[in-house]
Amino acid sequence: MEIKLSDNIRKFRKEKRLTQEQLAEVLGVTTGAVHKWESGMSIPDISLIVELADFFDTSVDVLLGYKMKDNHIKSIIERMGEMCRNSDREALTEAEKLLKKYPNSFTAVNACAGVYVFFSIGNGKEKECQRALELYEQARILIDQNTDPSISEETILGNMATVYMLMGEYEKAVDMLKKHNPNGMFSDNIGFIMALYLNKHKEAAPYLIQGVFSGYSTMCNSILGYTAVLCAENKYSTAKKLIETVLDLIKGIFENNAISFVDKEYSMAYILLAAVSLKMGEKDEALELIKKTVYHTKRFDSAPNYGIGEVVFDIPEDVTLVSRDILGDSAKESVETMLKFINDPEINEMWDSCYKKKS
Repeated sequence: MEIKLSDNIRKFRKEKRLTQEQLAEVLGVTTGAVHKWESGMSIPDISLIVELADFFDTSVDVLLGYKMKDNHIKSIIERMGEMCRNSDREALTEAEKLLKKYPNSFTAVNACAGVYVFFSIGNGKEKECQRALELYEQARILIDQNTDPSISEETILGNMATVYMLMGEYEKAVDMLKKHNPNGMFSDNIGFIMALYLNKHKEAAPYLIQGVFSGYSTMCNSILGYTAVLCAENKYSTAKKLIETVLDLIKGIFENNAISFVDKEYSMAYILLAAVSLKMGEKDEALELIKKTVYHTKRFDSAPNYGIGEVVFDIPEDVTLVSRDILGDSAKESVETMLKFINDPEINEMWDSCYKKKS
């Protein structure tokens, strides 16, 4: 702890443009007393410190120059994170100290549970696993305090299932995830555990398929959306690579024999790639890509089918997968919505010209 009272009295006095004599008069003390305070030879009584702070329009802490060691929850969590990155098991000691200080804080309890999970990986870590589960159960009780939108009771349960996996309790992990799987958020994990650890391949298939297409949709939306960010930053080469990644993903999963929603996705990817190619000065390539856009647009709109079509693996008969996008009902509407976002008169003209031509 460092106190800078003498320095601060001098600093604030000079800011007020007062002499030692004038400050002494205000406080009803001798000039010698002020001199001793500023030289560090003595300190004012507590009542005078409060009066000084009030006179200087500041707080007592500021006047004292007192800086408390930063032991607040956020900074402690950051320190524990740094220890984890360095595989320093002292993080566990810090976690227990934090829990003693803030036993009913959701933020503290949830963070400490994560520290125990980190050190649960590996053989012979039963104690760490059990402590992590205890803390996650406590976090569930305190969940109403949570202000982080990325954390919910479901994400906590997902973390608990991970701990059960680390303990080799795969059935318990799967059961927990199945009971708390809103919108299929854990389908990939459920299928993964059943297929690899429980040898329940047939039962795992529907979950894995849901996971594949959920991940596919997330990847496509994220990449195509991020393309707009990259284009705004004039990073066209990187944007082009990302769109080509989406196209490779589509080609890798779908057979594309029958008309399906995949044609609509091809249309959106190709028109974006055409726009990026045009920005890069590759006009001939952009024109060919627009022709591909037109082909898939007219193909889909000729017989709209929101199913996913044929894929490279078998889909169980009881699994039905359909898809929609928010850009438009038809492929043409979706493409033209994309063109509004792109806002490039030249590519609009190329699109109109190609689309109006007879197939």
